[in-house]
Amino acid sequence: MPQGPIEVIPLSQHIGAEIRGVDLSQPLDEATSKAIHQAWLDHIVVVFRNQKLTQEDHVRVSKSFGELGHIRRPPKSFPPGFNRLLPNIMLITNIRENGEPIGALPDGEMMFHHDMIHAELPDKATFLYSIEIPSRGGDTLFASGYAAWDTLDPELKSKLEGRIAKHLYNYGSTQKGDKKGTDAFGQNAHPAVRTHEESGRRALYVNRLMTTGLEGMSDEEAAPILEKVFDHMEKPEFVYTHKWQVGDMIVWDNRCSSHARTDFPDNERRLMLRTTVAATERPRF
Repeated sequence: MPQGPIEVIPLSQHIGAEIRGVDLSQPLDEATSKAIHQAWLDHIVVVFRNQKLTQEDHVRVSKSFGELGHIRRPPKSFPPGFNRLLPNIMLITNIRENGEPIGALPDGEMMFHHDMIHAELPDKATFLYSIEIPSRGGDTLFASGYAAWDTLDPELKSKLEGRIAKHLYNYGSTQKGDKKGTDAFGQNAHPAVRTHEESGRRALYVNRLMTTGLEGMSDEEAAPILEKVFDHMEKPEFVYTHKWQVGDMIVWDNRCSSHARTDFPDNERRLMLRTTVAATERPRF
């Protein structure tokens, strides 16, 4: 059955839109799928409120955007809760059993980052669905890489043009250099400014949590440049802050946005399910 026309409501000047009129627990007809995909390309982040989804629904909706992405961290480092879910659904929660977290990224603030930028082929989209949320905090901030690049100081632009940025991530880390990460890590290098293969627009593709340097520069030379770029990318005018409600499904484009998480009470439960969609090509200049 057709779902009917959707309503797309922008949430900030540069990034984010709420999509109304869609029940993701039902199969999407071709016209609705195309409209959702276009809204996602136009707004980078799309929000669906009041959804009631099974794990099967979550996977089906994710696959409407492409091939399901794989969890990259080694299975030996999986938290125990991962084994209770369908393959390639990640459990993000602070719930503990016998004092140990059952899911990934359990606690506190998380710096801005791009999902899987440390992989050879970073995933293009992330789906995050909220099941339990704390009374306050745990917000997700989304920053537009397009807007940040378009408004970057020309001198900084010249320092990034044609540069390859290096990235490293210890799985589980939320702050650069913290001790939360596992022994497992991923590292790779990609253009510091990438061209989106669908929109043709250029976006900054570095972030505070995972970017470690620029090829062809010493760390001492690259660090102050990157700090200025990070500060610019995270300016409030480029950011949409999402305050979660139970039943929210958010889809964001990892190719042209970064995201972060605010702190929340450690004695209140937060439980999310995450999938990703695989990219079809490596990031390009």
